Amino acid sequence: MSSDALDFYYIGTQAVINFFFLQGKTAKEILAILIETLVEHARSYATVKIWVAQIKHPDFSTWFVPRPGRLKTVTFPEFNELIMRQS
Repeated sequence: MSSDALDFYYIGTQAVINFFFLQGKTAKEILAILIETLVEHARSYATVKIWVAQIKHPDFSTWFVPRPGRLKTVTFPEFNELIMRQS
């Protein structure tokens, strides 16, 4: 799957979970619907449970909040060499 397709799948799955949550379904009921519909492409119960919790408490989510501080850098020489060879 391309990255655009994965992004669409991710956002679409979140929208479906949000829809069923607003209908009053629990995380287990939502997971059962996803498994019935998407079979092996369904999200895990842990993911559904986390997303339902984020929908319940939207101010709790820090998903899109910019993070302060310096970006992480590579410190292993093997990775530095690999990166240098690819550029």
